[in-house]
Amino acid sequence: MDSPAHAELRAELATLTTEAFRPELADIDRLPTLDIAKIMNGEDATVATAVAARLPGIAEAIDAIAARMAGGGRLVYAGAGTAGRLGVLDASECPPTFNTDPAQVVGLIAGGAPALVTAVEGAEDSRELAAGDLRAIGIGPADTVVGVSASGRTPYALGAVTHARAAGALTVGLSCNAGSPLGAAAEHAIEVVVGPELLTGSTRLKAGTAQKLVLNMLSTITMIRLGKTYGNLMVDVRASNDKLRARSRHIVALATGASDAETEAALAETGGEVKNAILVVLGGVDGPTAARLLEESAGHLRTALRAVAGG
Repeated sequence: MDSPAHAELRAELATLTTEAFRPELADIDRLPTLDIAKIMNGEDATVATAVAARLPGIAEAIDAIAARMAGGGRLVYAGAGTAGRLGVLDASECPPTFNTDPAQVVGLIAGGAPALVTAVEGAEDSRELAAGDLRAIGIGPADTVVGVSASGRTPYALGAVTHARAAGALTVGLSCNAGSPLGAAAEHAIEVVVGPELLTGSTRLKAGTAQKLVLNMLSTITMIRLGKTYGNLMVDVRASNDKLRARSRHIVALATGASDAETEAALAETGGEVKNAILVVLGGVDGPTAARLLEESAGHLRTALRAVAGG
């Protein structure tokens, strides 16, 4: 027999769109593989439309995040299970893409690193665990915490947002149910309602895709606002391997129209820093001057180029 707490949880889950049962798919396991794939693909095609319906709120959250980060704050994702893994994934891709410090965009997952590859029993059910994880990194008013939870009720995500808000941090709640507790707890609620899943309650599917799309926007557009790009070029890319070194040369050439020899000389002059090399070529300055101008321009290449033109 269920305990009162378990009965209450079952009743709560029964109200969630992400947990709803779809009787029209009850015989999906009897269909040919191609038919199942077509159904699944059709389901996935609806996710972008659901995200589009929330774009004004997403943009508002991004502007608030960028303002905090411009002042030296951090972007922290906090979630459990698939949601937590997606946050860690997005955070881990920022250093090579935008040359951010690993501590600038952080992914916290309930249960820590072991939870990336296996379930950690009970971790997602603890608000206190989330508060402890945020205390450990010294969360404060300069920072932003994004709680990520498909259901919008996961205690770990709720605990993270509640603790962060009390600490003065900006808070965002990303979920896939309307009117979620997570959205209510955060200053910015992003609720992307994708509907019931192909497999009942398997929120690694449409809900996971929706969360990935929104996280892509939060980090990428924030970095654009912070001057980490020049047009649609990743001018802060960190050249840590042969592929990225080749990409660096390609980016400098695309941005400047410079020859291979000029590109190589500019990168050599700037220690391989793409943004600086572009400024060397387009601004006609040396490496140290490019570094100084970019520092004075808070890393915004267009601002540095205007400073050169005005000088």
